[in-house]
Amino acid sequence: FFGPSSRSTHATCTSSSAEPSATGCALRAAMGAAGSINKGLATAISASSREELKELFAGLSPESREKIQGALTSSGQGGSAEISAQVLAKQDSTTSQAILEAYAGDATFQKLSERLCKEIVDRDTQDGEKLAKGIELAVEKGVLPADVEVEPTAKVNVSGKTADVVADEIIAALGDAPSKGCVMTLQGLSGTGKGTTVAKLSEKLPKAQTWSNGNVFRSLTLLAVTHCEKEGCNLDDALQPEMLKTFCDMLEFDKFDGKFDVKIEGLGLKYFVTEVEKTVLKDSKVGKNIPTVAEVTQGEVVKLVSAGLAKMAADGFNVLVEGREQTLNHLRTPHRFELVLDDPTIVGKRQAALQVGGKAWDKVGRNADSDSAAVKAAIEEAIANLAC
Repeated sequence: FFGPSSRSTHATCTSSSAEPSATGCALRAAMGAAGSINKGLATAISASSREELKELFAGLSPESREKIQGALTSSGQGGSAEISAQVLAKQDSTTSQAILEAYAGDATFQKLSERLCKEIVDRDTQDGEKLAKGIELAVEKGVLPADVEVEPTAKVNVSGKTADVVADEIIAALGDAPSKGCVMTLQGLSGTGKGTTVAKLSEKLPKAQTWSNGNVFRSLTLLAVTHCEKEGCNLDDALQPEMLKTFCDMLEFDKFDGKFDVKIEGLGLKYFVTEVEKTVLKDSKVGKNIPTVAEVTQGEVVKLVSAGLAKMAADGFNVLVEGREQTLNHLRTPHRFELVLDDPTIVGKRQAALQVGGKAWDKVGRNADSDSAAVKAAIEEAIANLAC
């Protein structure tokens, strides 16, 4: 419920406003002295600390980092970087980034990444079309206005940035709004890091609350299914506009016993969502009917949510709403952000690394004491199996 560009490599450095760091100069010198690009990269990297490498590569675009990884692979360095069992055990962005960087030049990993990227883009497109139809239906029913004036949305480029850096950029753009309470929306394609960013914002902002529409859809589904059971009718009958209005009137968003919640009251039911979100609202009769209900209740949910978020912001909360542009356009707030990438294909690589990490962790028996050889073998087996 609540949930730039790369520069050419030279052995010498000149003074300028964009002067390379001493680390950068040293690495470039090592690369130049080695006699070839591939050999130079390998020599420079083997002679550098992890922090020095992070400093040098922090400003590179994803494309530039991939080229370097490819060169390392061809020189025998790529795809062989050791990933420890401790890193694999984290099962978070640290694990995914380590796998992505180590296997970026691996042909099988690239094949897996390309397939997953296409699947993600296709799914985003299909979801967007479904949401657009749902919003159109809500307009036809008079639940939502046909024309809305959407406040400007600030684009935040997340390429090569950590979640902490992205969150700090957003907080800076919010100004003094968090000190009073506000509603902030975050949109972007799948894989751009919306969930991770929202989690970081939740840690950094005062009185932060994340919002998910999922339990509101589940609440409406519970009411619709209960109505069908009592009246002996089918679900289509329960989803007519007049019935949906009745169900929405049975949902109340407000502060109860000092905390914000949604109360479900009607048809003999009386629940608070936070108390039944893992039980009643997870019942199979609810779960299997959510897609059908969600398809025709986009407008009803947006309308209910809009009123609830305004109440929370007025009470000093900073409400973080992650979602799709089609829905978020109907929430009024001046604090709107969209996460974007220089290279959209990175979403496939991130998803590939995520899946590979999960499979490899299972393969080593979730043992954080596994040796590096076992981890490497598990990762490579996972890549091969997932790419099939």
